[in-house]
Amino acid sequence: MPHPAPDHAPSRRSTIGLLGALPLAAGGLVAAPGTAEANTAVSGRIPQDLRPGGAFDRYIKELADKDQFSGTVTIAHRGRQILARAYGWADKENKVPNKTDGIYALASTSKLFTGLAVVQLVQRGKLKFYDLVGKHLDGLPAQTAGQITVHHLLTHTSGLGDARRAGEKPPPEKIHNSYEEQMADFWANLKTFELEFTPGTKKAYSSMGYTLLGELVARVSGMSFQDYVRQNIFLPAGMKDSAYYTRRQWLADKRIAHPYMYQKDGTRVDAVRNLDKGSVYGDAGQGSNSARGWMGTGGGNGFSTAPDLVRFAAALQAGKLASRPYTELYVNGKISAKPLKEDTSGSSLRGETFQAYGPVAPTFNNQRIITHGGGAGGISTSWSFYLDMDWTAVILSNYDLQSIEPVIDLERRLITGAQ
Repeated sequence: MPHPAPDHAPSRRSTIGLLGALPLAAGGLVAAPGTAEANTAVSGRIPQDLRPGGAFDRYIKELADKDQFSGTVTIAHRGRQILARAYGWADKENKVPNKTDGIYALASTSKLFTGLAVVQLVQRGKLKFYDLVGKHLDGLPAQTAGQITVHHLLTHTSGLGDARRAGEKPPPEKIHNSYEEQMADFWANLKTFELEFTPGTKKAYSSMGYTLLGELVARVSGMSFQDYVRQNIFLPAGMKDSAYYTRRQWLADKRIAHPYMYQKDGTRVDAVRNLDKGSVYGDAGQGSNSARGWMGTGGGNGFSTAPDLVRFAAALQAGKLASRPYTELYVNGKISAKPLKEDTSGSSLRGETFQAYGPVAPTFNNQRIITHGGGAGGISTSWSFYLDMDWTAVILSNYDLQSIEPVIDLERRLITGAQ
């Protein structure tokens, strides 16, 4: 498959650091002497392996040449684009190439926005983290309304999970032709769910829990979840191309990449044009196709671009999206979380992984990161912000990759200087 030449669209942002318990500077926060930020980034040294033609660039091209990657990657330092590449097709049928500023479905990466929306409403006094969800939402099962708090939903400790009983597959996806129909089915399914454990005692990743948070945002704010995020996150951050697009817009807008799902016969099919087809990869949920939903929810499938996601990191740093105390609440880990992939090498590079209020907050090579990934049929995405070093890394693929972990691992090693 031919690979279009990348186009470049540099972005600009502030250089204010986001660190706790450090002196204020220019309305923000600065890095402590002796940190990687002070020793490397401030001096202006950019690792050669992160520049065009470096190790990361060569690795992505190698994957693309084997048709194992389609999409865009962007690496930025202090908001300045260091590397941006795009490969493959956004729409194979109409021969529309992927671009570095192309719009991609994010899958669960957009849980970042759901968590931040809740934190904003807490800052404004509309919610409390300890509020029971039944205080704000009607029609919930008694055990959900009376036991699950906002904090439980944010940290994936609600007990909802994403299946009705242990080992049972989620209900089959329906093709929805309106948002009202989609959410009616959500509420009907929610009423059949049984808690997998007592809220607060364990952690189980729950897209359903974040969809419920989206409904909570709508009820408390008095506007739709999608409109709230647009007005209170996308617009203040300058994320001009980010939105919760409908399936109709997905088909009509040439800027939006179509997901291409891998099939058992080795081919890939357009998920938006083939709603009867589903993913064959287990991590994405066999048979799943996120385009069957009419529009993204608090649980996932907002749309964004790599430049917009760099702007999101900048807006967090600059305090444009929440005050300093509430930004810290958003990014700091709340509970220890088992990583998706265990490190069995004995390496000290991988530290602890924590769940924050939306982002996952791991450490790597003694550096703090906030991150979130997303995977669905034809979608593999990752956003990572290196808090103490002011690096942002964005991976947006319209392929369902067998594993995005090797790409993320190389990104982290090169950014943190790990050997």
